[in-house]
Amino acid sequence: MEEQGHSEMEIIPSESHPHIQLLKSNRELLVTRIRNTQCLVDNLLKNDYFSTEDAEIVCACPTQPDKVRKILDLVQSKGEEISEFFLYLLQQLTDAYVDLKPWLLEIGFSPSLLIQSKVVVNTDPVSRYTQQLRHHLGRDSKFMLCYAQKEELLLEEIYMDTIMELVSFSNENLGSLDSLACLLDHTTGILNEQGETIFVLGDAGVGKSMLLQRLQSLWATGRLDAGVKFFFHFRCRMFSCFRESDRLCLQDLLFKHYCYPEQDPEEVFAFLLRFPHVALFTFDGLDELHSDLDLSRVPDSSCPWEPAHPLVLLANLLSGKLLKGASKLLTARTGIEVPRQFLRKKVLLRGFSPSHLRAYARKMFPERALQDYLLSQLEANPNLCSLCSVPLFCWIIFRCFQHFRAALEGSPQLPNCMMTLTDVFLLVTEVHLNRMQPSSLVQRNTRSPVETLRAGRDTLCSLGQVAHRGMERSLFVFTQEEVQASGLQEGDMQLGFLRVLPELGPGGDQQSYEFFHLTLQAFFTAFFLVLDDRVGTRELLRFFQEWMPPGGTAAASCYPPFLPFQCLRGSSPSREDLFKNKDHFQFTNLFLCGLLSKAKQKLLRHLVPAAALRRKRKALWAHLFSSLRGYLKSLPRVQVESFNQVQAMPTFIWMLRCIYETQSQKVGQLAARGICANYLKLTYCNACSADCSALSFVLHHFRKRLALDLDNNNLNDYGVRELRPCFSRLTVIRQHVLQKIGAIKMTSGARNLYNNQITDVGARYVTKILDECKGLTHLKLGKNKITSEGGKCLALAVKNSKSISDVGMWGNQVGDEGAKAFAEALRDHPSLTALSLASNGVSTEGGKSLARALQQNTSLEILWLTQNELDDEVAESLAEMLKVNRTLKHLWLIQNQITAKGTAQLADALQNNTGITEICLNGNLIKPEEAKVYEDEKRIICF
Repeated sequence: MEEQGHSEMEIIPSESHPHIQLLKSNRELLVTRIRNTQCLVDNLLKNDYFSTEDAEIVCACPTQPDKVRKILDLVQSKGEEISEFFLYLLQQLTDAYVDLKPWLLEIGFSPSLLIQSKVVVNTDPVSRYTQQLRHHLGRDSKFMLCYAQKEELLLEEIYMDTIMELVSFSNENLGSLDSLACLLDHTTGILNEQGETIFVLGDAGVGKSMLLQRLQSLWATGRLDAGVKFFFHFRCRMFSCFRESDRLCLQDLLFKHYCYPEQDPEEVFAFLLRFPHVALFTFDGLDELHSDLDLSRVPDSSCPWEPAHPLVLLANLLSGKLLKGASKLLTARTGIEVPRQFLRKKVLLRGFSPSHLRAYARKMFPERALQDYLLSQLEANPNLCSLCSVPLFCWIIFRCFQHFRAALEGSPQLPNCMMTLTDVFLLVTEVHLNRMQPSSLVQRNTRSPVETLRAGRDTLCSLGQVAHRGMERSLFVFTQEEVQASGLQEGDMQLGFLRVLPELGPGGDQQSYEFFHLTLQAFFTAFFLVLDDRVGTRELLRFFQEWMPPGGTAAASCYPPFLPFQCLRGSSPSREDLFKNKDHFQFTNLFLCGLLSKAKQKLLRHLVPAAALRRKRKALWAHLFSSLRGYLKSLPRVQVESFNQVQAMPTFIWMLRCIYETQSQKVGQLAARGICANYLKLTYCNACSADCSALSFVLHHFRKRLALDLDNNNLNDYGVRELRPCFSRLTVIRQHVLQKIGAIKMTSGARNLYNNQITDVGARYVTKILDECKGLTHLKLGKNKITSEGGKCLALAVKNSKSISDVGMWGNQVGDEGAKAFAEALRDHPSLTALSLASNGVSTEGGKSLARALQQNTSLEILWLTQNELDDEVAESLAEMLKVNRTLKHLWLIQNQITAKGTAQLADALQNNTGITEICLNGNLIKPEEAKVYEDEKRIICF
């Protein structure tokens, strides 16, 4: 009837008639559609259009329509301005007068500037409740409880978006989501048009709860433009707190158990039922429901006023039987399934990408120097870096870094190292154990690490038992029976260390489990070996023996079980990596060393008898010492000048890692005594920069001369920085002992750092080594990431060195600027005999600078400029140089852009130069027929 009356009513535009006439002509429409009169009276009073008596007259009317009629009568009697202001109120207070929005658009009402300057106060219950919710969520989402529930930090300071992927029902990638606003977009990634729930899943610590908190914060501050007027947030675990007999209607669940409206709750609820699409519900942690709830079998409950158990309300909200059209966002850990008919879209959180990690470092550490240092440490340690893909682990690792920085407050030096891996995993364990403790609004968690681990000892033992049994069989997926047999309780599964696999178990009808990260299984295995009193020495050292291949037991019986048989044979040409697919054993050994270190005794003595700890520590230290010594003795030796060289395998690197993890100076001293060679060749050992810390830790105690070769590893600037004290010490020893050889090319030191990840920053550290090592003769930094800036630093150091004879820079990018710097360095250099700038992006200007410098050089014999961009102009300059220079013997110009013209100029220069033995021009722009001219000149090599 209302719609029909409205359609038959003539609409009188405000442009052609006064506002009073407009109110009179549409009187019945206004009486019918206006339900909130208090908001109108409040604003008319505030702007002095109504007196107190007028308000009392309106309030005295018995019914709502009578109140509207009285307001209209008073407004029309007071003139044109108040009538215009009345229409302005209807237009501005959209929540209160939502039914009049089409009519206001139809009449094209546009207020004057005078009316727009008036103050409008929104006292509508719906708007007031929206403001109340914004305040409620803004307060609750401002701070994030972090770091084992011991401190609160601003969400804005620590939140970072993660990788969000739209996935299919079977978790196949359908594309990425760029922002949280896209998460609520109903046009992308839709799997089921009839579905009501957006399902966000991901592993523990990947940021699901923080994502919801960020959504709350955005909405509370008006930055989430999704048409949402109501935002209700629930933790799923709260639904387990209700008794089985509890019954609630939907209104009580929303208002009594979340946020109660300050006025007119019935009107607010009625608005929500009329416009459910303006509401957003978030339910965090479906996996935390301590219930055997099957969402697909919950009784239907579509009546919002009918009482039901809260779990029934939850299921019917997610299915859309209650408040159909409202947006619902549900989170759960990977492996939790939701009925497909509930799902509208499915989103998988992947954690941090490398770019996210860099952005997060910038957010957490505004100082550029700290950012760079932290990122270089993470790049140096792939194990830590891989953990940082999980936001929670990343947060913990960053806090470890802050801890070291705070410990060195006031020191001009940056922290020397990160915590050990064991430190990080102990902190991860503490954080997860504390997260499962009941939290209080008034009492913060104050438990010490000792109290936390002691309270969770049984859980840790059960997890360790699962991990250890799997490790013994190289098993990483566990059946439900295997998990239950360890004594793990349902609550222990909520810690997040074990996750449910999405696939069915081996039997086809059971869930399977795996540890969240391979290193976690290794950590809990080591924890079990330390905690369990029944573990003897043989079992304690069991996983060190895994490094020996099958069938090697008898042949290697005279050596410690640490040793791989392949290395003992020595004569085998194959470089089989005995560590392939055995990372789990390596990390177990690593964590065992960390847990049995002296620094952890204060913590572990509350969990393990002191006598058992002493026994296990003593056995481990003896084993490390005898293994390292026996391993180095077993390696074949090659005599290099006065050095006794051994080629170590990756086994040695892992030994160093284990020794470093102990952080024991005594163990370091024992290990240094076990080094029985004076030339360690560690090429192709897959060493990362963090291993340089371990190497330096041991060599700090080494008092004999030692050469070191680290070609073809994965070192970056951080690694070079960590090695610098070691190089400096060895150089001094060399100067005293090997004056004639001059630090044998410093064979290790700064010479052999070929094929790593050294950048300009690392190059600066190398220049310091050059300055300090006065006897250094060879510097090999090929195939790194050094640009013109690093090249210029190195060239200056080479210029100032009186002993350097061989500089290899192949495969960098020093360019013309770097080439000019090296030209200046070799101009009058007394000792430099070989220089390689091959594959460095050198073009015309750089090449001409080198040629001019060589006119004054009397020491250089070899110059490699292969794979650059040298042309005929450079060839002409080199030809002029050859007319003067009588020292250069080998000039390699392979794969440049020299043509027959440049070749002819070089050939002519040879007529007056008998010192040069070869000019290699292979791969230039010379045709075969053009090269035939030089067949008789054997020193010109074109093909």
